[in-house]
Amino acid sequence: MGGGDTQKERPVSFQGLEILLVHLYVLAHLKKAGVDYAKMMAKMSELELPLIEDAIKDLIEIGLIERDSGSAIKRSRARFKKAFEVHKHHTYYRLSRAGELFLRSIDERWLREYFNSLFPGGWDVVRILTKVRSFNELPKGLRNDRIRGELVLHRFITPNGRKTAFFKLLAEFLGITLR
Repeated sequence: MGGGDTQKERPVSFQGLEILLVHLYVLAHLKKAGVDYAKMMAKMSELELPLIEDAIKDLIEIGLIERDSGSAIKRSRARFKKAFEVHKHHTYYRLSRAGELFLRSIDERWLREYFNSLFPGGWDVVRILTKVRSFNELPKGLRNDRIRGELVLHRFITPNGRKTAFFKLLAEFLGITLR
């Protein structure tokens, strides 16, 4: 992910795959949505489609998600859909049993270790960033070029300091709040 402390070992890997932020997003998105397709995940998060597709491929390979079979899907299973039932025009994905269990294992301690492994003080920065409108509203001690660079690198903020759709959804889906 780029220089300095960002290369420290992450607190989790699953069957040899280092769990990246985009992997966490796809897993959390599927937990919220029930089933969904790559293009919609990319559209909602404003991440590039190839990045989402690569994450899906990685997660399928290690068994955390799987393709959803069938030709139609009801809103009761695809909670982000507006219509009662839609015919599939994309490949839909859902969490596997292993993916559900993995997500259940993610608690505040796991998140703290994970975000602190991304950059020093990462957990505090992420929690506070969920409550403010932009990087410029972080407490003075957290508003430095290094933290700004890390937040841009991880796609949490834009270069001008505004929170990204990706960050907002990731924080919402993972239930990250300032306590």
